[in-house]
Amino acid sequence: MDNTLKNILLAGIGSMAYTYEKASSMVETLVQKGEITVNQGKQLNEELKKVIDNNTNNQSTTNIDTETLKNIIQQLDLPTKKDIEDLKTRIDNLEKNN
Repeated sequence: MDNTLKNILLAGIGSMAYTYEKASSMVETLVQKGEITVNQGKQLNEELKKVIDNNTNNQSTTNIDTETLKNIIQQLDLPTKKDIEDLKTRIDNLEKNN
């Protein structure tokens, strides 16, 4: 479970980094086309960095206790390991009877 949570967190951080790269590229393109000034481009990039840094810091410092995680999983209505094992047992029994 811990690896899954870690992977989700890393995926979120990775997507933010990708978004920042794409946004920076768009800002650079706007500067090259003359649609915004170099100074405006720098300001936009700084603003993007601040937003990404704030989001990254907020995500990395969020601690989720076990009870909260269980509640989230219940709300998502995901099957538990026991649910899956029960289904496998039922399928095996049905296959044996047919």
